[in-house]
Amino acid sequence: MSPKAEIPRALEEIRDLIEAGRPIIYVHTPEEERISSLLREAAEKLFDTAPPVFSWRETEGLRGADGATLVTADAGPRAALDYVVEHAGPAVFHLQDLHEAMHSSDVVRRLRDAYEHCVGKNIFIFISSPVAYVPDELARDLVLIDLPLPDFDELKAFTQSEAAALAESGVKLDTDESTLNQIGRALQGLTLNESRHALRRAASANPEIGLDSLPYLLEEKHLLVKKKTGVIEYIANSIPLEDIGGAPILKKWLLERRRLFEMGDELSREIVPKGILLMGISGCGKSLAVKSIGSCFHLPLYRIDMIEIFSGRHGNPEATFVAACKTMEEMAPAVLWFDEIEMGVTSKNDDAAGTLGRIFAFFLTWMQEKSRGLFVAATANRIDLLPAEMIRKGRFDEVFFVDLPNEEERMEICKIHLEKRGIDPDPLEIDRLRQFTKGWTGAEVEQCVVGALTTARLAERDITSDDLLNQTGKIVPLSQTMREQVEHIRAWALDRAIRTAPRSRGIT
Repeated sequence: MSPKAEIPRALEEIRDLIEAGRPIIYVHTPEEERISSLLREAAEKLFDTAPPVFSWRETEGLRGADGATLVTADAGPRAALDYVVEHAGPAVFHLQDLHEAMHSSDVVRRLRDAYEHCVGKNIFIFISSPVAYVPDELARDLVLIDLPLPDFDELKAFTQSEAAALAESGVKLDTDESTLNQIGRALQGLTLNESRHALRRAASANPEIGLDSLPYLLEEKHLLVKKKTGVIEYIANSIPLEDIGGAPILKKWLLERRRLFEMGDELSREIVPKGILLMGISGCGKSLAVKSIGSCFHLPLYRIDMIEIFSGRHGNPEATFVAACKTMEEMAPAVLWFDEIEMGVTSKNDDAAGTLGRIFAFFLTWMQEKSRGLFVAATANRIDLLPAEMIRKGRFDEVFFVDLPNEEERMEICKIHLEKRGIDPDPLEIDRLRQFTKGWTGAEVEQCVVGALTTARLAERDITSDDLLNQTGKIVPLSQTMREQVEHIRAWALDRAIRTAPRSRGIT
């Protein structure tokens, strides 16, 4: 074998199996073109002298490296295996879609013969198929692997190679290194064929592929996520960080981690941000904060719907949850949102089958070991349901408590919601609301603005300061209707979490 060098992740796995002398390798993958290319590259790079690469398809028969037909398609897979057994000298045989023929005892027997013939002779049989099927008789003779999705470097190189093909149709690719890096990141989680479709989707919208093309590239990922799981939702309406009222400590934390996130592979695994847990009072902006993370990090935001997972429409909840998490690892880099995580991932053993407990155990391990580049943002209201194992350091980078906004934050929230609706807040003297909105959540401040605007529109006039003031008398804040629960939540978070804003005394 040739000396080890820097090679793509998929080729590295093939190299390890070849060096281990495994004569029959079953590659589970839908990417026929890619595995064929990888095997040709393996023959050139992993051997002192490149062996010939043969390929077999049921529709084409067995062909040599020069394309000449060595065994006709009519002769069938058994004849192709006969050729393998009779072959002398190093070789790589690529047998495509052999899984159906492997239901035949005759073919299985000949594969076992091939195993004995190939051992120690630098003859390797690669069976590739989108269907994983291994007969019991071959379970100890062959090794089954899943072909890893293209890594960042492979996607980046593929994008550059596609640029030449696109150039023939008048499409130009921005070759700036930073742009190519972002395109490569946007395509992560896709196969090469899917990446090709994504690039052509972008080219159809704009003949110059660059940073403006990223939304079109991400759309292919959104379609894939929806098709594969049915429980992962792409959140399109990300919110700029500046549209979040208050929370200066959280904003500072996110902006600092964004710099770390952008460094990516330059950092060790321990330093790359893993995620945050946002807990606190309902209506104080936890969901809005999560939506701003995707915008801050310049990453797509996805949400796992725990209700859909437990609905049973997608099969066993435990298996569905595991599959969803694994799918999101393929989509990295991205932000993954678990909303009201305490309702779906908990250690409470009140389910007869123990499903929640097993999901909780998997989630804890997964949070510790998941792929770098996948940032998890979880929100929780019922903090009493969260076990200590979940909030300890190492699972999440930080646990934040979203408290009731103070006076300054309430005025900032009011101003933001007025400006979002095209209203200049300066003439409205919103400082008059300070005393009357004491103990309000951000959602209640928003509803005050919406109610005042509704009143003004019904009267066919502009909104006034009195409209806002009158609305304050129509809203009974959550801090009053559920005072005991709110105070319990605030007391619990006193020494257990970092507040998103400087601490205030009592309800202000």
